[in-house]
Amino acid sequence: MSVQIPATMRAAVLRDVSRGLEIEEIRTPRPRTGEVLVKTSACGLCHSDLHVIAGAIAFPLPCVLGHEVAGEIVEVGPGNEHTGLAVGQRVAGAFLMPCGQCPACAEGRDDLCGPFFDLNRLQGKLYDGETRLFDQDGSPIAMYSMGGLAQYCVIPSTSVTPLPDSVDPVAGAILGCAAMTAYGAVRRGADLRHGESVAVVATGGVGSNIIQVCRAFGAKQIIAIDVDDDKLAATRALGATDVVNSTKQDVHEAVFGLTGGRGVDVAFEALGRPQTWTSALDALRDGGRMVPIGLGAGVQTAEVEINRTVRRSQSILGSYGARTRQDLPEVVRLAAEGTIRYQDIVTRRFALDEVAEGYDLLRQGKVQGRGVADMSL
Repeated sequence: MSVQIPATMRAAVLRDVSRGLEIEEIRTPRPRTGEVLVKTSACGLCHSDLHVIAGAIAFPLPCVLGHEVAGEIVEVGPGNEHTGLAVGQRVAGAFLMPCGQCPACAEGRDDLCGPFFDLNRLQGKLYDGETRLFDQDGSPIAMYSMGGLAQYCVIPSTSVTPLPDSVDPVAGAILGCAAMTAYGAVRRGADLRHGESVAVVATGGVGSNIIQVCRAFGAKQIIAIDVDDDKLAATRALGATDVVNSTKQDVHEAVFGLTGGRGVDVAFEALGRPQTWTSALDALRDGGRMVPIGLGAGVQTAEVEINRTVRRSQSILGSYGARTRQDLPEVVRLAAEGTIRYQDIVTRRFALDEVAEGYDLLRQGKVQGRGVADMSL
């Protein structure tokens, strides 16, 4: 199968944090060994991007952001003989792109892949030490994951999974971060057991998916905690049994009141702020597990009451993404069968020209669930 690939494409480029994202025409990337080129159907707008846009997380500029995508493979690089990937396949791409060869990857710990953090997250490159994105004059442009806020993106084959025809090619973009991160937090971070109780602090794209995955794993009580009544109301349809508005109620009193004075077995924190860390710990029972998922802006710290944590045998278990090669296929399966209602999470669709506005609304807390850049608009 042969697909016509244009020499240039449109992309949202960040050159200066004072100017924000600007739509430009840049060279269309091409895949190298162990990579595929995907024509992007949609890219999710995530809080992690916001930190780079605002300059709160250091990242090389210029860059293209966007790290959860869906699309169609239009070119397969060399070294893909055993991947089963082919031109014409619809796929989801995961933000956490394991190299597949480092010691962590050899142990199946894709979430700890050294080259991903050292090369991609710090330098905006792929694993041969080079980016795939360039200005029309050949100047390099850094990639945040695959740089999905563009009409085309190069993704390592380790981090794409075929999508069945039943999965929406636009809303399905969120499977590679919002849904996969939620699955990793519940399955890997918390190791949630059937019949346990949970609290989910911050119910945006990731938090909403955590609620659904906890329901699928058999949590008996799911308490959603947020500052927005509309967001909290929406969580009930996803599986929340109770809701707490932390601006109107004391989280500790409310959660302990809802759990018969015990607290929850697992508290998930999905925003990365000191206040939400406190809320998660305040909801926790003796012997409970707090699982933080949200990334803070820059170097942030959160207070932990030492004596309570020690005496009450509480655990704090950080969870970053998931084990992409094992977990993304499972997330896609759960979405295809309707267990993860990913389409309900996507409440806003923006054209590529509108992504700066979309991130601004996200920063203001005005996007319920997840917004996506829909490349067909």
